[in-house]
Amino acid sequence: MQIVVQNSALKLLESLTPSELAKAIRTIDLLEEFGHELGLPHSRHMQGGLLELRVRGKREIRIFYCFHKNKAVLLHAFIKKTERAPTKELQRAHLAKDTLQ
Repeated sequence: MQIVVQNSALKLLESLTPSELAKAIRTIDLLEEFGHELGLPHSRHMQGGLLELRVRGKREIRIFYCFHKNKAVLLHAFIKKTERAPTKELQRAHLAKDTLQ
């Protein structure tokens, strides 16, 4: 499956340490390989057609994505600091997803 990375997700990926980036790339590679079949612990369904890639480590990295025209589009990424995904991060991902339509 082809992966498309939007600017919001790319900015965070570029700011990661080398070890964090390696883990994120490994998780993205799993998404590329398994696509819709990727599940927990690497991917989880969210609301409104969004899914999240879960990159575990010293800092929890979350990458919101969706499927669009047989591609996985990485919409928005952030460092998770609370138990639940912050509402503003979900809103940013939804706005990015809406621009795809």
